[in-house]
Amino acid sequence: MQFIVDDKEDEARVGKIKFNRGVINTPAFMAVGTTGVVKTMKPDELEELGAEIILGNTYHLYLRPGLDIVRHFKGLHNFIGWQKPILTDSGGYQVFSLGKKLEDRKLKNNKQMTDSLVKITNQGVWFASHLDGSKHFFTPERVIDIQLELGSDIIMPLDHCPSAEAKEEEIHQAVDRTNQWFERSWSHFVKATKNLDERPALFAIIQGGPYQKLREKSVKFLSQFPIDGWAIGGVANAGESKFKQREALKHTIPLLAKGMPRYLMGVGEPQDMIEAIGQGIDIFDCVLPTRLARHGLAWIKLPRPGKPAWVFESLDLRKGSYQKDKQPLMENCQCYGCKHFSRAYLHHLIKNKEILGIRLLTEHNLYFVFTLFKGSRALIKRGKFKMMWDLV
Repeated sequence: MQFIVDDKEDEARVGKIKFNRGVINTPAFMAVGTTGVVKTMKPDELEELGAEIILGNTYHLYLRPGLDIVRHFKGLHNFIGWQKPILTDSGGYQVFSLGKKLEDRKLKNNKQMTDSLVKITNQGVWFASHLDGSKHFFTPERVIDIQLELGSDIIMPLDHCPSAEAKEEEIHQAVDRTNQWFERSWSHFVKATKNLDERPALFAIIQGGPYQKLREKSVKFLSQFPIDGWAIGGVANAGESKFKQREALKHTIPLLAKGMPRYLMGVGEPQDMIEAIGQGIDIFDCVLPTRLARHGLAWIKLPRPGKPAWVFESLDLRKGSYQKDKQPLMENCQCYGCKHFSRAYLHHLIKNKEILGIRLLTEHNLYFVFTLFKGSRALIKRGKFKMMWDLV
């Protein structure tokens, strides 16, 4: 991996991340293909929309289809028909979040639980599959091995993801454990990847919640390793407040050297991404464009009177107010749905749970984000990004 960055403003920047499988122009958004598919979208459609990299999930791919199937196809790229770069996250967040959901479900149904469905130790994490309840053990080393078998272009190490409600002491423990696990991950990664030309990139994950000293501790420890990029974690857990997100970024970004890509994990609201780009973030991922579409919601942007910036809104196409609306989702949008259909027809599709409706809203939301990022890169090159988005 090679990262070339060009700073045109104080913080917002453009760059290129070069892989054997292709180039990623930054700032970049990664569409989330958790189980090897960006829901309802074909690979060629994603490319046409502007996708240069997608994200897969180690936890889900390990459970289904499983490594035997991936080996049979000689890697995830061949199995899913996507030949551009893929980042796989470690599955750590899913281990903790899905395990908690399973526990809550069992307690709600008054079923006896003999032990927790997730058990964290210094060695790794025991967890129960959300598919069939079978037990599995992830170690830092095992997670690296799984991603190497998947053939990922960017590998994420196993980290301890504290909950959004975690207190400072719990977050401190998560930082220490994440650091310890990364040391093991790095050591195993180096031993397992002797061919430097074929070695994927390995990012380090910074934890620490909204606490400056914990973020500093995390970065100081991880900086001793020759990593390929930084990932900022612990800012997009379910229920995380905007204030905590902003505090985490404020404390973390100044600690990071400019010569490596910075990946903000899980943040995907348009306004949040614009603000983070303005602070120097290079890579984003989020399930929101596809998840919102499945629930009938579409992002649009509208002019903000008296200011150069736009305001973001989401339309809920389930509402009856769109039943006779002849407008497109968004004026001047060039996605297929906006060019050919009215809000009334999209409302009709969503109300009737037609797959086409979900496909069209998914395509629109992804096109919206990729276009937003393409425009942001152009503004940064011209030195106009912060002024345009009123971030000065």
